[in-house]
Amino acid sequence: MWQTIKKYDKRWLLVMAVMLVAIVILMRSNEQKQDQAFSHVIDAPEEATYEENKEKQKETSIVFVDVKGAVVRPGVYEVTGTARIKDVIAMAGGFTKEADQAKVNLAAKIHDEMMIYVPTRGEENVSMAAAVNASASSETTKIDINTASLEEIQQLQGIGPTKAAAIIAYREEHGPFRKIEDLLKVTGIGEKSLKKMKEQIIIR
Repeated sequence: MWQTIKKYDKRWLLVMAVMLVAIVILMRSNEQKQDQAFSHVIDAPEEATYEENKEKQKETSIVFVDVKGAVVRPGVYEVTGTARIKDVIAMAGGFTKEADQAKVNLAAKIHDEMMIYVPTRGEENVSMAAAVNASASSETTKIDINTASLEEIQQLQGIGPTKAAAIIAYREEHGPFRKIEDLLKVTGIGEKSLKKMKEQIIIR
């Protein structure tokens, strides 16, 4: 009888040992999962990247655009900073039948206080339309130093990765540039550098 009891005790101890090993393995597995999750939290950036912040700012920023000429409802419209001229024209009810759509760059980006003039076909006073649309086109080709990305800033004459990074670092620390001459406060940018890129920059 004692032998039978000892035999069962050994089986019980074996079962207990297997259960204990299984519990230890399960606990270690849970710890590894927690460590991995914690590692992902640490590795994740605390703040969104500059590009993401810039896009969010554009999406939430509000600008006012004055639409004139051959549109259904001329007037001042409130739009987001990411809108294009085609979006504003749509808000104005679209073109009239007389509109000369070929004179309007629908893909151009809009900016605050912009005026969009849509001429009619055969309009004699085309100088106003040409001036407004040429102005809009030249504005969009310039780089807004307060919102431009690292890659966009490097398109400026005489600006490489180091100076572009310095411009962004200064902007993030001190806020947006109020005038072009403020770039002289950025490390590595002097009068000669500013003169080279002055015509390529716009500040809004």
